[in-house]
Amino acid sequence: MAIPLKRNKISAIQLTLSLSLCSTFITPAFAQDTLILADAYIDVAKGKSVDNAAIIISNNHIVKVTTAANITNKADYSLIDLKGKTLVPGVMDMHVHLSGDAEDNFLESMNYSVPRQTVKAVKNAQKTLLAGFTTVRDLGASGYSVIATRDGIDAGDIPGPRIWAVGHAIGITGGHCDDNFPAPEAHAKAQGVADGPLEVRTKVRENIKYGANAIKVCATGGVFSKGTQVGAQQMTYEELKSAADEAHMRGLVIAAHAHGTSGIKDAIRAGIDSIEHCSFMDDEAIKMAIKAGTYLSCDIYNTEYTLAYGAANGVPEANINKEKQVSQAQRDSFRKAVKAGAKMVFGSDAAIYPHGDNGKQFSRMVTFGMTPVQALQAATINSAALIKQDNLGQIKAGFLADIIAVDGNPLDNISLMENVTFVMKNGVVYKKR
Repeated sequence: MAIPLKRNKISAIQLTLSLSLCSTFITPAFAQDTLILADAYIDVAKGKSVDNAAIIISNNHIVKVTTAANITNKADYSLIDLKGKTLVPGVMDMHVHLSGDAEDNFLESMNYSVPRQTVKAVKNAQKTLLAGFTTVRDLGASGYSVIATRDGIDAGDIPGPRIWAVGHAIGITGGHCDDNFPAPEAHAKAQGVADGPLEVRTKVRENIKYGANAIKVCATGGVFSKGTQVGAQQMTYEELKSAADEAHMRGLVIAAHAHGTSGIKDAIRAGIDSIEHCSFMDDEAIKMAIKAGTYLSCDIYNTEYTLAYGAANGVPEANINKEKQVSQAQRDSFRKAVKAGAKMVFGSDAAIYPHGDNGKQFSRMVTFGMTPVQALQAATINSAALIKQDNLGQIKAGFLADIIAVDGNPLDNISLMENVTFVMKNGVVYKKR
């Protein structure tokens, strides 16, 4: 597979940079408009499949969506023939951690340097893109490693999805987003630690200073931290409100890690835009989210990986036990939220399981209450709405040309989303097989 680099500086080296995963080609940069023909495309807004798809792309935008019968001058275009495939808008994952790998030893990986984590993020950004995820939100990494990765992608230096990156996740001393594993004499402290509304606001500003284009706070305990009760609230309402107000004043979307009921409710009251994990939601919390328009992001696939491989990867028994505590509750909360009509986005927590396997969550979303259309909408139009991008998430004239394809129709078999065979991001083909 060839991976295109800078769009406006095409060289022989860039055109032949090869990987072994699949056979791919690169369309000439804006030499002529591109025509994609396929068996069908998914209109996610209307929730249906449209047969005999013909999509015309100029530069990096979709300019026309029609059917093959309406194209009489195919020779005028650079043709991409995807017979037997269905086109889907490039999908989005609103909860990843690109700088970490689930396969690494859990405790040893905590000592990785920021440069090492940046290398991981570069690798995992490429894997994520080739899995069909053309946009992601990274919800916490050390040393601004993912912000540097994002900037490298935007500059055309490396391949990867569009990234909204929070920098350091913000949380209290000794909380889920602190570094609690080293001995006390090490005086370890995560870079996102803040106590009290003023410190929290200052930390939001610091993240923005160094390039964050999203914000995350840790409202409750979590599964993979030491010494935290997974459902216990950690940040006060006042702290959460301070973070939300500062983020919104600066035009950024803010997420809250929140497993426990009281933390979820205070995060909603504080004006947080999305709740991550949502493990212990009661009916009142769901009603509050619906009334406030808060998005819910439930990572309901990764528990399978943790329970199957966590011990072999060095995850301590205490953390595996916490995963057992939340796994069924989270899936029950997901089912209730879907049934109630809450706004849902696709968030996988990739890094807790291997990057590139993001698509495995689609089938679990359907198993636990969504239709295939709803699962795709969560990863397209809903996610685009959360991050306030009105030119992403649909195959529609005027939208950016983020288009993927699978063999067959995912509305008939959502598991097809685990094997994306074509990836175009911003009008550039990164994968075709």
